[in-house]
Amino acid sequence: MAKLYVNEKKVQGHINPEIYGHFSEHLGRCIYEGLYVGEDSPIPNVKGMRTDVVEALKEMKVPVLRWPGGCFADEYHWKDGIGPKENRKKMINTHWGGVVEDNSFGTHEFFELCSQLGCKTYVNGNVGSGTVQEMSEWVEYITFDGVSPMADLRKENGHEKPWKIDYFGVGNENWGCGGNMTPEYYGNLYRRYQTYVRSYDNEKPIRKVCCGANVADYFWTEGVLNTCFAQPQPGNDKDRGFMDMLSLHYYVHPEGWEIKGSATEFDEKVWYKSLNKALYMEELINRHGAIMDKYDPEKRIGMAVDEWGCWFNVEPGTNPGFLYQQNTMRDALVAGLTLDIFNKHCDRVKMACLAQIVNVLQSVILTEGEKMLLTPTYHVFHMYRTHQDAELVESYIADNKTAEGSDGEYEVPKLHESVSIDKDGILTLTLNNLSVTDSEKVETTFAECNPTEVTATILTQDMNAHNTFEDLERVKEETFDNFTVTDRGLSFTIPPCSIVSFRIK
Repeated sequence: MAKLYVNEKKVQGHINPEIYGHFSEHLGRCIYEGLYVGEDSPIPNVKGMRTDVVEALKEMKVPVLRWPGGCFADEYHWKDGIGPKENRKKMINTHWGGVVEDNSFGTHEFFELCSQLGCKTYVNGNVGSGTVQEMSEWVEYITFDGVSPMADLRKENGHEKPWKIDYFGVGNENWGCGGNMTPEYYGNLYRRYQTYVRSYDNEKPIRKVCCGANVADYFWTEGVLNTCFAQPQPGNDKDRGFMDMLSLHYYVHPEGWEIKGSATEFDEKVWYKSLNKALYMEELINRHGAIMDKYDPEKRIGMAVDEWGCWFNVEPGTNPGFLYQQNTMRDALVAGLTLDIFNKHCDRVKMACLAQIVNVLQSVILTEGEKMLLTPTYHVFHMYRTHQDAELVESYIADNKTAEGSDGEYEVPKLHESVSIDKDGILTLTLNNLSVTDSEKVETTFAECNPTEVTATILTQDMNAHNTFEDLERVKEETFDNFTVTDRGLSFTIPPCSIVSFRIK
């Protein structure tokens, strides 16, 4: 029996809603067909945005959406995507599938989508192939409320009032597809470009995201921070290297970068290998965080894990450049584990974006024509949504066994948890059982809380289980009532390969 101890009186940090963010790139069928179908589509839409997808994402409580990339960001020229659609330039998407990009989804459409979702905006600018002027004018076009060439152009294109940029990424993966730069070179470019990402309204500041490392590239993190913190450091930027956040990218691909493996056909060994690699996220946060602590001991700079998730082989018969993959209980457990890790490191991790929101990599939604399905990962985000904007409280598991079958190189603990308490005093407890075969009895004890009202949901199925357009609800969130309220906690048995979420008053 495992013992889960919760000290609800000891707050350890604030869980930013943006930790539960998402990523949308001009890649495959993410934007077109997934989020945007156009106003003339027979698929129900509002101003071109798919009604069914928007409503599902609102129910999941998307807090922030990143766009337009990804690798696409550093070849995207924003003026191609404004004005009458018939006049917009067409281009070949050289990164993803070699298909024609008609730019019918651009700046106006992105902000319309975010308005419908009720979420914050994260725009990624072009450093790799763009100019300082281009980036500066984009920010002016979007946010300036006054008389200027770009504000006037926005008005000519039908939007009188400016929008709000919550986060602006100065380049993407500039160590690779964004220009193959050295950390010092990028650091100096970052200092230059971000200077012209101006907050025209002091009441609506733009938070700047600096391009951080790929996985364990600590050399990049050190080099970029050393350059950005070098003198001169004018004004209020002197303690934060001109940035509000530093990004980190990490994907789980258990069979390696070249092979990756099937999204649906895998055995127990690959299951545990995948979860072990998901747990590696904690080491990455700790080690990159330690470098950040040298320059920013007060943690004024947030870590933004703005690309994460599972990356497997594409589904057979689909365009390899579209990165379309299925989504099983393995993806669900990777999501649950990772979100728990982000919660527990909310003192440094301030934003994260799952890659990607629809039809690409570890999506929460898949579409096929007018059909739509919710993936196991969707249900995890739905179950975890009440952690958003809550206070992380102390928790730990005693007598936590190693999941049987995960021995040796890919050992994982059987259980993994995080606990928070919201502004109404309601506690959210999420718990993952990583074992494929074994249930576990759990005794939960609180410091002072005597539960008066408890509800719970569970997501559980076979490890390879996934939803299809023929079977939409094979994996779905269901009510969990197999628990007992004790004097100072809860007693329950969590099934194998499952995630449970408690709400405790």
